[in-house]
Amino acid sequence: MAEGTRAELLGHLADAVGAVTVAHPTRVAVDGPPATGKTTLADELAALLRARGRTVIRATVDDFLFPRALRYRRGEYSAEGCYVDTHDHRSLRRVLLDPLGPGGDRRFQHAVYDHRTDTVLTPPVMTAPADAVLIVDGVFLLRPELIDRWELRVFVSTAPDRTVGRAVVRERHVSTRADVERRWRERYLPAQRLYVARARPTEHADVVVHNDDPGQPAWHPPPRAPRVAG
Repeated sequence: MAEGTRAELLGHLADAVGAVTVAHPTRVAVDGPPATGKTTLADELAALLRARGRTVIRATVDDFLFPRALRYRRGEYSAEGCYVDTHDHRSLRRVLLDPLGPGGDRRFQHAVYDHRTDTVLTPPVMTAPADAVLIVDGVFLLRPELIDRWELRVFVSTAPDRTVGRAVVRERHVSTRADVERRWRERYLPAQRLYVARARPTEHADVVVHNDDPGQPAWHPPPRAPRVAG
């Protein structure tokens, strides 16, 4: 287990990205339960890589949601529904991950859905340079449907009760504490337990970040030279 400052962790992750040697954009997953700080970590890593001269494409799995009616067809608090019905992984692979992977033409779209309006998006197709870095944050990114689409896999973890507290603060302007706690304890946290049981994400991660204290994180193993196939 390594421990250090936030800057040291980000430096290690950026070095791990730089160690990838592939002939297509480097695809990085920043996975973890809700409210662990993975989006912030992904944003900070993107900023550091840009400062090092890399072209970075930022995306989130929540721009690849199914429409609300499908996401909640098993019920608003269904953990099974959260794990099985939430994200359109086929579209994620088709318009983003595969075009940027081995044999892809590097022509991609970063989103297919707007959760605020519950509508389909058709953003313009863009072309990535071969040495670009794609950073995707979100839940369930190391599941079997996606596991072979990443050159670097990061899993961000936090004590479950801490994520509930963070969520209450984050959503205090749009939801009551009771509503947030119910969603977390009945839907999100049980869905994460399903994910761990079925996909064992930490076993597939190149780096597991313990983010209980974002300013003084711990991680294991220290980032190593990641896979280079493809």
